[in-house]
Amino acid sequence: MSDGNGIMNVNVIEAGLRATALRSKVVANNVANINTPGFKRHAVRFEQLLAKQLESGRPLDVDDLLGQVFRPLNTVVEPNGNDVSIDVEVGEMVENGAMHKTYVRLLAKKYRQMALAMQT
Repeated sequence: MSDGNGIMNVNVIEAGLRATALRSKVVANNVANINTPGFKRHAVRFEQLLAKQLESGRPLDVDDLLGQVFRPLNTVVEPNGNDVSIDVEVGEMVENGAMHKTYVRLLAKKYRQMALAMQT
């Protein structure tokens, strides 16, 4: 995950950006189907997969760091069979936006560091 200087690997940051893009699409789909009878919300698992890989002690395989779409089983189902909550989805959007911004800032910092290293 990091190089010799403890700086996060660009590939991991890019994987995080891909996961936030996927999460945005999934949340948008959930919101679009908020009134669809029988629709079950979906979510994206990425940070948990990254943590699991890091805890394993094995070398990090960025190809395995794709966001995983899944259906949460702990949601409240309305009488029409739909379990989408606008409050949950707005919370997901806000959190995902913050994560996306963090990954963008980390990537910009990494590229600045690389540019400085090439100048010296």
